Amino acid sequence: MQTPLQEIEAFLPCPTPDAWIHAAAQPEHLELLLTDHAHCEKKAASTAMTLMFRYVDRADLLNKMSRLAREELIHFEQVLAIMEARGMQYGHLTPSRYAHGLRQYVRTSEPGRLVDVLIIGAFIEARSCERFARLAPHLDEVLAKFYRSLLRSEARHYQDYLSLAESYAGEPITERIAFFREVERELIETPDSEFRFHSGVPV
Repeated sequence: MQTPLQEIEAFLPCPTPDAWIHAAAQPEHLELLLTDHAHCEKKAASTAMTLMFRYVDRADLLNKMSRLAREELIHFEQVLAIMEARGMQYGHLTPSRYAHGLRQYVRTSEPGRLVDVLIIGAFIEARSCERFARLAPHLDEVLAKFYRSLLRSEARHYQDYLSLAESYAGEPITERIAFFREVERELIETPDSEFRFHSGVPV
């Protein structure tokens, strides 16, 4: 039986390139990495809340997204605390190309719109989980322990998004997942001029 991490690695189209891991492990990139990580947690909570406001008649979605939003905000606070303890400043960042690169293909009519947003959510959570696991061995003990502590919740978020997409589609979503897998692969494996938590190969 697969572990949650093995399931996620099988779901993703490719592993994180070693060049990204090497860049992320450099001390000079740590403040940027943590700042963007904090932004990602806040955006994840915002996405969950947006779904709750848009789809008020779906009890399963409301319950799962409510829990997800609370957990993401706790993670956001934890990252801020780590940064503060290290004398790092949290501030604005330009968005990475990753989320926009996936969301530009969201269909405009329902239920396609909802299904696509949920599939994209599954990919974002899966990639986050995979990167936490890959990066942890290259970080100091405190950060490594923190990133490993996030694996279980991130894996559950991936599963929640995917199960909701399957339940609301009304048809198999295999082809739609395959489409977004290839989009995600390109975003992860191609050169990227900006270093971010979900960026591609550093230039």
